[in-house]
Amino acid sequence: MPKVYDPEQEERDLGFGSVLSSQRRLRLLNRDGSFNVDEYSHSPWARLGSYHLLLNISWTRFFALLAAAYLLLNVVFAGIYLLCGPDALRGSAGTGPFWRAFFFSIHTCATIGYGNVVPNGLAANLVVTAESLVGLLGFAFAAGLILARFSRPRADILYSEKAVIAPYRGITAFEFRVVNRRENQLIELRAQLLLSRFEADGAGQRMRRYYALALERETVTFFPLNWTVVHPIDDASPLRGWTRERMLEAEAEFLVLITAVDETFFQTVHSRSSYTADEIVWGAKFAPLVSPAQDGHLRVDWSRFHAVEPAPLGGEERIVAAP
Repeated sequence: MPKVYDPEQEERDLGFGSVLSSQRRLRLLNRDGSFNVDEYSHSPWARLGSYHLLLNISWTRFFALLAAAYLLLNVVFAGIYLLCGPDALRGSAGTGPFWRAFFFSIHTCATIGYGNVVPNGLAANLVVTAESLVGLLGFAFAAGLILARFSRPRADILYSEKAVIAPYRGITAFEFRVVNRRENQLIELRAQLLLSRFEADGAGQRMRRYYALALERETVTFFPLNWTVVHPIDDASPLRGWTRERMLEAEAEFLVLITAVDETFFQTVHSRSSYTADEIVWGAKFAPLVSPAQDGHLRVDWSRFHAVEPAPLGGEERIVAAP
């Protein structure tokens, strides 16, 4: 049967598209906020030279890439010195011809110049001139990238390992909590929570559907401690009447987007994560973090940030399976 066109659902697909939305057993958003999509470029060298890639890769990969580029550059110039002839470099480095040329290239690129090996002839001196320019530009480029990586404002928000279905004002609620792991202050936080789950469409095919979930409060002005984000499961909630088994069968995933203003740079930063159905604890609540101290100050025990406590869903708080 042909697919039924649903313009409302297409507008709410969050940008994942119909192909990605139709994939079963696929997590849309990883816990670290990265999208679960591998991109392939026709030009790997263009990807390696991407400014955004160099800003976003980990520090380990960044320095590994810089070291590899530095060594490759000196290997290339060492080969060029060898092509200039056996007398292009004079002096002894206590090594063979290639290593003498390689270490001379490093001395030239870094403007060290120990003087035990020197260029001889027009060709070798022209190569030294070119390498000096390349070395200066390369170090300036690397310094600029390091400065950009250090100075770029980024949110480092820690999400609780598990979300919970907890008692809430006579009903139940979907809850998770977050905290700022950095020393900077975040203000004007705004949270968005979206539900993704598989449902049968009009043609009988199971497709992913998206729902925006209303929150108890969508914004907080200050963020000195933690924030427990709460979605009340009331009569208007898409989760009303759902059980854990039904949520697992529908491959439910809760997508989280948090935006805030970094007070240090006064720029907007964001963070994202997700919870799948098997990362939700039913009948539980988060353990308290804050307790009063004897000196009148509040005491925060961050070791309990991920801790949950049993909170049975009974009576009016029980979620009943939908007919």
